[in-house]
Amino acid sequence: MTRILIVDDDDAFRESLAETLADLGHETMEASNGRDALRLLASDAPVDCVFLDFRMTDMSGIDVLERLREMPDRNALPVVVLTAFATSDNTIHAMRLGAFEHLTKPVGRDAISTLLAKIAESSEPGKPGATSRVADDTGEPRLIGTSDALREVQKQIGRAAATDSTVLITGETGTGKEVAARVLHDASKRRDGPFVAINCAAIPAELLESELFGHAKGAFTGAVSERAGRFVEARRGTLFLDEIGDMPLAMQAKLLRAIQERSVMPLGSNRPVDIDVRIVTATHRELQAEVIARTFREDLFYRLNVIPVHLPPLRDRPVDILPLARHFLASAGSAARLLSAGAERKLLAHAWPGNVRELKNAMERVQALARGALVTEDDLAFLETLAVAPAFNHALLDLPLPEAVERLERAAIERALAASSGNRAEAARRLGISRQSLYTKLAAYGLS
Repeated sequence: MTRILIVDDDDAFRESLAETLADLGHETMEASNGRDALRLLASDAPVDCVFLDFRMTDMSGIDVLERLREMPDRNALPVVVLTAFATSDNTIHAMRLGAFEHLTKPVGRDAISTLLAKIAESSEPGKPGATSRVADDTGEPRLIGTSDALREVQKQIGRAAATDSTVLITGETGTGKEVAARVLHDASKRRDGPFVAINCAAIPAELLESELFGHAKGAFTGAVSERAGRFVEARRGTLFLDEIGDMPLAMQAKLLRAIQERSVMPLGSNRPVDIDVRIVTATHRELQAEVIARTFREDLFYRLNVIPVHLPPLRDRPVDILPLARHFLASAGSAARLLSAGAERKLLAHAWPGNVRELKNAMERVQALARGALVTEDDLAFLETLAVAPAFNHALLDLPLPEAVERLERAAIERALAASSGNRAEAARRLGISRQSLYTKLAAYGLS
């Protein structure tokens, strides 16, 4: 039996709701205004749930809810806000204050029964299937998981940390390559030095050289002062070059020379600057295939691939899904939330095409929007929507191969551009091709 406090200044509605709740097997308490409700809540009277009217004569339901959230012993109490005049503002305000639900009067018996069942499920963290919160999160980068595949990665990073050799981290987008690079840095003898990260795909080709090597004052229009560059900024530390596979060929040659000579030449200067950095690179591309396609220099590949570390996709290490989900759920906000058995099944059944990054985003979403302490299967319903793939157009199979390839390629490019809001560097990354290749195809298909 649940003890429910009904707060409403409409006597007829309050009594009708109390009768319905009693018929459903629940004990009720009543308050005809906000001040009486707060006095009851401040007492030792047991209350498991509150049905709270939004608009009352003495104080609004939002005012009551704000005061309720300030009570240490009541701040997690499930509250259902009721209103006869639902608006966007009062709905958002109620949910921001942690209301479990916001309903418009009148409310039917079946809707109340279903809602109370959800409240009961979300308010029982000790029930079978609930899992414990991850404790003692230090905020430091960690590779979380116990799968054999991840254990092997952890071992490789441990071995690499004992050396000063260049490391190439590979893996699909979202697998946590930068996290691995930071873990490597923190475990190495360079841990007291800076960790400097740069995304090679996010910086225009004409600016990348200056970004990496620096420039002298007046080296080009807009160079109003001298700049050291990322190689110098990372002195005695680690320089992480993410998406190295997107680096233009001309820049690859200059990077190779910098690695070989252990010095860089700032733009507009004739004096080389010595560098002392550990270089770690990462890419989602298959660099050996890029070498064969002559879009990546073979000599640079061998310079970078001294210690290779491959991060497997999340779908290949399902044993790591739940530990990661609990960690992200715990670190996403102050509210303690646990995973129900149904939620765990939903997480394990999802394919996670976006890998660890997608899982992290999903847990942040759940932390923000879940209505109770226990995350249920319903709270993860959005995963089904995300997992739906567009149907394959079998009519393409009846076309001559060159035309079928052209149509498919055009559609893929348009889709990537739409998904990246027109950002060509991001679209190229999604497509797994270089920006130069994307520009060529855009011109060929008239998509510019």
